[in-house]
Amino acid sequence: MTGLSILPVTEADFTARVPHLAALLVDAVDGGASLGFAAPLAPADAEAWWHTRAGDVAAGTFLVWLAESDGVPVGTVSLVLSPWPNGRHRADLVKLMVHSKARDRGIASRLLSHAEDQSLAHGRTLLILDTETGSPADVLYRSAGWTAFGIVPDFAQDAHGTLRDCTFFYKQLAGAED
Repeated sequence: MTGLSILPVTEADFTARVPHLAALLVDAVDGGASLGFAAPLAPADAEAWWHTRAGDVAAGTFLVWLAESDGVPVGTVSLVLSPWPNGRHRADLVKLMVHSKARDRGIASRLLSHAEDQSLAHGRTLLILDTETGSPADVLYRSAGWTAFGIVPDFAQDAHGTLRDCTFFYKQLAGAED
C-alpha cells in the first residue's frame, strides 16, 4: 500500500495522538470489534481509556504505533512488555485496529508484521494475544502463522452484549531460542 506510514507514538506526542487513537477505538467498537468495550462507545470514554495508558507509555512498557495513510490516522497496534523478571522475553499484542473506511487494504497485516518486528527489536521473542473466536482478527492471526492454544467459551461480551468465545494465540518469533 502506498502512502502508509507506521509511526511510534512516543511519550512526547502521546497526548496529542490520544484523540486519533480514541477515534479508532470508537470506530472499531461501534463496528462490533471485541476490544473490551460495549457499543456505543462515547469518544470521551475512549479518550479516558487511552489516557490511563500514559504512565505505561512514559515508562516504555506500553508501546503504541499509529498507521497513517497520506497523513490520515487509519490504524493502530500496541505491545505490552512483560514486566516480570522471568518474562522479559515476551509481550502481549493488544488493540490492533483499522478504521472501517480503511479496511481490506492490508493495513492490519502491515501493523501486525510491524509489531512483530518491533517485538524483536525490544528483545521479545514470544507474543501472546486473545481475540473473539471466528472474528476477522482470528482469521488474520491464523493466516499470519500464530498458534491457537485454547478457546474459552463465553469469555467476554461482544460490543453488543452477546457472550462470545475467545481464542488465545501465541507466536514465537524468528530468533527465539530453542
